[in-house]
Formats: sequence, C-alpha cells, structure tokens
Amino acid sequence: MGLFLGGLCTKLSELFLPDSAARDFLTTSVEASLGPLSVDLIAIAFTLGPISISLNVLTLVGVSVVAMIARSLI
Repeated sequence: MGLFLGGLCTKLSELFLPDSAARDFLTTSVEASLGPLSVDLIAIAFTLGPISISLNVLTLVGVSVVAMIARSLI
C-alpha cells in the first residue's frame, strides 16, 4: 500500500511540479531487480522475473505514512 501511495505521489509530482532541483530530488529513483528466478518442483516448474523495485524519496514517504497509520490502528 505504501509503495502504491509513494508511486502515486511521484507521478503527481512529475506532472505538477515545475522543473527544479526539488523535483529532481523527489523523483529521481534507484532501481533494483532480481531475476529471472526459476523454480523446478517435481510436478510443476515455473519462472518468476525479472522482479524489480524502484525507490525514491516519495516512495519512502508513502511507506512511512502507511506504517504510521497502521501503527495507530493497532
């Protein structure tokens, strides 16, 4: 949920913020990927991948907001 919220904030920032250093800082992302991952069980075999995640400042903010909301509900 937090990754979705952060991705939404990133896309909105790209649309509405003017070209500036702040926009570049907030929307520049680091991407990590893993894959492809092959799993071979006797009866079934499948391949997942590549799986990637893209993180930036707004993604971390989204994850933090969702974590704080979840913590307050517990």
